[in-house]
Amino acid sequence: MLKIAVVGATGLVGNKMLQVLAERNFPIGELIPVASEKSVGKEINFKGKNYKIVSAEDAIASKPDIALFSAGGSTSLLLAPKFAAAGTTVIDNSSAWRMDPQVKLVVPEINAQTLTREDKIIANPNCSTIQMVLVLNPLHKKFKISRVVVSTYQSVTGTGVKAVKQMENERNNIEGEMAYKYRIDKNALPHIDVFLENGYTKEEMKMVNETRKIMGDENIHLTATCVRIPVVGGHSESLNIEFEKDFNIEEVKNILSKAPGVIVQDDLEKFVYPMPLLAHDKDDTFVGRIRRDESQINTLNCWVVSDNLRKGAATNAVQIAEYLEKNNLV
Repeated sequence: MLKIAVVGATGLVGNKMLQVLAERNFPIGELIPVASEKSVGKEINFKGKNYKIVSAEDAIASKPDIALFSAGGSTSLLLAPKFAAAGTTVIDNSSAWRMDPQVKLVVPEINAQTLTREDKIIANPNCSTIQMVLVLNPLHKKFKISRVVVSTYQSVTGTGVKAVKQMENERNNIEGEMAYKYRIDKNALPHIDVFLENGYTKEEMKMVNETRKIMGDENIHLTATCVRIPVVGGHSESLNIEFEKDFNIEEVKNILSKAPGVIVQDDLEKFVYPMPLLAHDKDDTFVGRIRRDESQINTLNCWVVSDNLRKGAATNAVQIAEYLEKNNLV
């Protein structure tokens, strides 16, 4: 039984982490919920029991075995090394540590085997990257990917509570606080995170850089356009994948149907294909509309959907914790 801290326990992802820990019966001997100073002393309920929220300093002094972080990049940069120095293994959901060459960027189905007891800070990838690499990785092993073009259609839950509230207010004609520069309901915003000098957003470049790191191949060419849309169930992605080797569609479907964490939903006669509405509150990544790109050789199109708060964040972090526990790495 492990001592587990959840840092950012009152946020959307922190709440989902607690939910996933409970659902999966993670062996928790002691739970330490951590949030900002204004929340210290308040209570949260976990598996029928109330727990008082504590400060980060008190949590560090308690020396938890694992700390699940979802409190933003600046908080993680400040606190993760302090937890690590106390002997805690930090699994961080922010972008703070993802591209640090000394920190593993982990999707358990792909590269958990690289983890060791010495890894005291472990990075959880970006939500849109996680669902994409779960589909790309098994196909890369067989056909070798040379290039990927991805367009995303991302849920407002990826921004947080404020964005969900904005959308709900707009649907009910209520004036309220804006999470985005523009209206999100009945709209699509081609702007996620900040714009960079190259004209791409930080979100788009995360997908490029994180994919190469997770899959261990710097030669994969990838370009992304990330769009926020007014849905809450999960992120959707259109993937155009160019391979070095030719492929058979049935073989592609067979490979994906056997890939851990992936479910193929592809029956056009019955109108079966992935949708956020169906992915909501599920841990799997769903893939469908699998078809050959008829405009160029060795190229595949598919549609990928996953709940960004679960596999895209909380579930992936808990799965990392499960791997650490199972393999006595904490």
